[in-house]
Amino acid sequence: QVQLVESGGGLVQAGGSLRLSCAASGRTFSTYVMGWFRQAPGKEREFVAAIRWSGGSTGYADSVKGRFTISRDNAKNTMYLQMNSLKSEDTAVYYCAASRGMRLTTTSERYDYWGQGTQVTVST
Repeated sequence: QVQLVESGGGLVQAGGSLRLSCAASGRTFSTYVMGWFRQAPGKEREFVAAIRWSGGSTGYADSVKGRFTISRDNAKNTMYLQMNSLKSEDTAVYYCAASRGMRLTTTSERYDYWGQGTQVTVST
């Protein structure tokens, strides 16, 4: 089992920045890919970004490219999402997820473990 705990959400003005963290514990050596998803009220959960634990290759949704940066600290078993130039449409609950798969994937069904989510609210 892998446990994931997100932190760093909050209220920010449009144009501002936030950094989300996801701390992983448990059998983390079995996790190859980690990702961030988000879900806004009344909408489906959507992919935001993903990173391979080994090698660090990354992938992003078009809506966040150039504004968000995903990274990881292997020594701390922690993943981050730096969010800059935030927009009102970025408001959502952000979830951290971990996959035992080898490839970066945008499909939520391919992730095996999920955190509880952290709220990000961008005000205009």
